[in-house]
Order: sequence, then C-alpha cells, then structure tokens
Amino acid sequence: MKIFKIKLIFLILPFFLSTCAKVPITGRRQLDLIPAAEMQSLSFTSYKDFMSSAKISKDAKNTEMVKRVGAKVKVAVEQYLTTHNYAKRLKGFEWEFNLVDDPTINAWCMPGGKVVVYTGILPVVQSEAGLATVLGHEIAHAIAEHGGERMSQGLVTQFGGLALQVALSSKPQQTQALYLQAFNAGSQVAVILPYSRLHESEADHMGLIFMAMAGYNPEESVYFWERMKGQSGKSKSDIFSTHPSDDKRIAQIKSWLPEANKYYKK
Repeated sequence: MKIFKIKLIFLILPFFLSTCAKVPITGRRQLDLIPAAEMQSLSFTSYKDFMSSAKISKDAKNTEMVKRVGAKVKVAVEQYLTTHNYAKRLKGFEWEFNLVDDPTINAWCMPGGKVVVYTGILPVVQSEAGLATVLGHEIAHAIAEHGGERMSQGLVTQFGGLALQVALSSKPQQTQALYLQAFNAGSQVAVILPYSRLHESEADHMGLIFMAMAGYNPEESVYFWERMKGQSGKSKSDIFSTHPSDDKRIAQIKSWLPEANKYYKK
C-alpha cells in the first residue's frame, strides 16, 4: 500500500505543478485548477441574482464616490498587471462598482470585477482614501483568484488528483456546490465567505500597492484599520474575521508601507 501511495504521488505531482500559478506582487505559488472563464460565468450569474433583489443606494454623492474611486483603482490594477506580465488575469473582466443600501459593514469583489460596497461601511471609510483601502483589498482577492484557489482546494479534497480533470470537464453538481461553498452565492448578507488568514494578509499587501498607484496615500490604510478596530463588539461583517488580530494586521500593513510608498504619486 505504501509503495502504491508513493507511485500515486509521482503520478499526480506533475499535474499539480502544472496547475500552480504565481500571485502578483507577493509571488506566492497557488493551486489553480479552475478555469477563469468558469469562475467568471458562475460569478456573473450569482452577481445578477444578488443585484436583482439588492436595494441600490439613492445617495448620489456616495454612489458617485464609489464609482470614481473604483475607476481609479481599476486603472491602477490594470496598469500593474500589464506592466508585470499578469494581464491574462484580467481576461473576461467586466468591471462594475455599485453602492447598495445595507447597514452591514461590508464590501466585496467577485471574480470578473463585480464590486459591491454596502452603505454600512461608509461611516468607517470616512474618505476617498479609506474607500480606496477597501476597494484595493477586495479587488486584490479577485486578482489573486483566492476564490478559485479555495474552490481548487475543495476539488482536491472531494475528488482527488486523478479525478479532477473529469470533474471539471463534465461540470457535475458537486462542482457547482463547491462554488456555492466558496462564495455563498445568493446570500444578501455576505456574498463572499470569509477568506483564510493567508488570503486576507495577501489582499492587504496587494491592496496597498493598488491604492498607492491609484493616487491614494497608503498610510491612510492604517487609519482605516484603526477605525475598523474600533468596531469590535459592534455589528461587524465576517468579511475580515479570519484575519489575525487587528493589532497584528496594522503592524503588517505598516511593514509594507515603504514598498507601497514607492508606487505612490500625489
């Protein structure tokens, strides 16, 4: 049995190595088994369902701010990825930025660039730079393909290496179920389920670079997270619950500021 397992590992290993991708900015290697087009198709369907029942904000000023800051961060993301040979990660993106009337402290970006900000987070945001912190972080999750990575890990757990190609090509109900598990599609409370601590930290790091390139002082992100820390014990989304403590998060962000400041142009 032991010999069989060793042979199986050697059979599967080349497949897994060929399906690893490198995350922009951090350079981390990740498991990437889900075609981007498949993720985006599922994402767009889920997003359409969500928006059909969501209450779009009638606050013209804040809606315009979300779209304006979102457009700036979008340009920065596209510029970074194109310059650093990651442009293929943008294929199929159909960017949208919307503000929904909901008191939850929340925001998310689905695969393919569908971004939603909840009005409940605006009192914590307080400024365009605070909003850029949030948008940079959420868009980073999509660019880093964290949802696809999480879904890939689920495929490995459920099907094993030898069955993965069959599972993906035939699109069984189990594959659809994994997407629902990864994104909690259809929920009006938190469409994106909490990411792992690794993914949250990575999104913080990438988001700093994106907001700096968009013309927002990355140091403002520290003040935003200090305000988020002040929300402890209040009605707070699970969006950041899997990240290390607030103090550790702020310390990490401060350690990345010298790098982010290289990209910041006033």
